[in-house]
Amino acid sequence: MSEAPSHSAEYRRRRFMNWFPLGLTYATFYMGRYNLNVASKTMMDLFHLTKGEFGAIATAGFWTYAISVAFNGPLADRIGGKKAILIGALGAALLNLVIGLLFMGGWQTKLVVGMSLLYAANQYFQSFGALSVVKVNAPWFHVKERGVFGGIFGIMISSGYFLAMTVGGWILSNLPWYMVFLIPSAAIFIMFLVDLFMVKDTPKAAGFGDFNTGDATSHETAKEPLKYGELMRRVFTNRVIMILAVSEFCTGFVRQGLMLWFVPFLSEVHKIEHGTALFSLATAGVTVGGIIGGVLCGYLSDQWFQSRRAPVAFIFYLGQILSLFILGRTGSPAVAAFMIGFACMWIFGVHGMLSGTASMDFGGTRAASTVAGLLDGVQYLASGLTGFLMGHLLDKWGWGSWTYMIMPFSLMGALLMTRLWNETPLKKTGTAGPEECRPLLENEA
Repeated sequence: MSEAPSHSAEYRRRRFMNWFPLGLTYATFYMGRYNLNVASKTMMDLFHLTKGEFGAIATAGFWTYAISVAFNGPLADRIGGKKAILIGALGAALLNLVIGLLFMGGWQTKLVVGMSLLYAANQYFQSFGALSVVKVNAPWFHVKERGVFGGIFGIMISSGYFLAMTVGGWILSNLPWYMVFLIPSAAIFIMFLVDLFMVKDTPKAAGFGDFNTGDATSHETAKEPLKYGELMRRVFTNRVIMILAVSEFCTGFVRQGLMLWFVPFLSEVHKIEHGTALFSLATAGVTVGGIIGGVLCGYLSDQWFQSRRAPVAFIFYLGQILSLFILGRTGSPAVAAFMIGFACMWIFGVHGMLSGTASMDFGGTRAASTVAGLLDGVQYLASGLTGFLMGHLLDKWGWGSWTYMIMPFSLMGALLMTRLWNETPLKKTGTAGPEECRPLLENEA
C-alpha cells in the first residue's frame, strides 16, 4: 500500500472547504429524513395510527431508498458527486416543503397511502446523499487517511441526528408540528446553494494536482468513468464487497430498529416526552455517542489495526449487543435515556466505517459511489423490515420484545467481520522478489 502524501496547508484548507459543506449538507439531509422518526409519536397520536400503519410509511421510504441507490450509485460515478448531491438536495428540499404545506393545510384523508408515496419520493432524492459524499471525497483522501474520514463521516451522520432529533424535538415542543418538515426544507435548500459554489469533485478541479490515493483503483491509468456493465462485474464478483454488503444489511436492521422506534419506546415505557430533560439527554446522546463512535472507530482502525476495518467493526458489533441488552432490561428512565446514546456510539461507529470508509477503500475512486450505493442499499432493505414488520410485532408482542429482535443482527455482523479480519484495499502477494499489490476490485484469472 502506498504511503500517504504530505499535503500542504493550502491543500488541507481547500479540502476542508470541500468536505465541510458536504458534511453540513448531509446533516440537513438527515434533518429532512429522520423528521419522520422524531414526529412518530405525534403522528400516531394525532391521526390514530397503529405502529404497523406508521411502520408501513417508513418501510415505503426505506425500500425506495434501497432500490434508488442501486441506480444512483453508478449514476453518481458517471456524472460526479457534485452534480449528484445537488440533485438530491433540490429534490429533498422540495418534498419536505410539499409534506409540510399539506399538513399545514389540514391534510388527513388517505394519510398512510399519501404519506408513504411522498416519503418514498423524498427518500429517492435522499439516496444521493451518502454516495455523493463518498464519491467527492475519494480523490481527496489517501487510503491511510480514510479511517479519519470514517470518523468525519460519523460526525456528519451524528450532526444530522442532532438536527433531526434534538432540534426536531425542540420544534415539536415550541412550534406547530408540521414545521418539523418545513424548517428542514429551508436548511437543505440553503446547503444546495452553498455546494453549488464551494464543492469540487477532485483536487485538480480546485487547482491542485491529483495523487495516488492507494485504493482499489488507484493503479489504473484510465480515469474516465467505468461503463455500467464493468462496474457491476467488478462489484458483484468481489468477495470482500459482498461480505461487506451482508454486514451492512445487519447494520441497517440494528440502526433503524433503534432509531425508528426509540421515541415511542421512551414515551410509552418510561414516560419520557418531547421537551423533557431526559428526552434531550437521549437525543443529544445520539449525536454525542455517534461522534465518539465515529472518531474512535476511525482512530483505532488507522492507528491500531494498520487501516484494517474489520477488527474495529467486530469490536463495535459486540458493543451493540451489550448496550441493547441493557436498554431492553433497565427499568430506570434515566438509564434508558442514556443507553440510547451509548448504543448509537457502537452503531454509528460501524456504519461510518463500513459505509463511509470501506466503500472508498474497496470501490476505489472510480467505483466509490457504486459500492457506497450497494452498501447503503442493502442497509435500507433491512431498514424496511424494521418498519411494517417490527411495527406489527410490537403491536402484537409489546416493547419487551424490542431489543431482542435487534441483537441477533449485531451478532451476525460480528461473525461476518471475522471473515475479513486481514483485508485491506491492496493485498500483497508473493514472498520472493519485489512485492506487488493486487487490487481487490480486479478478478484473478
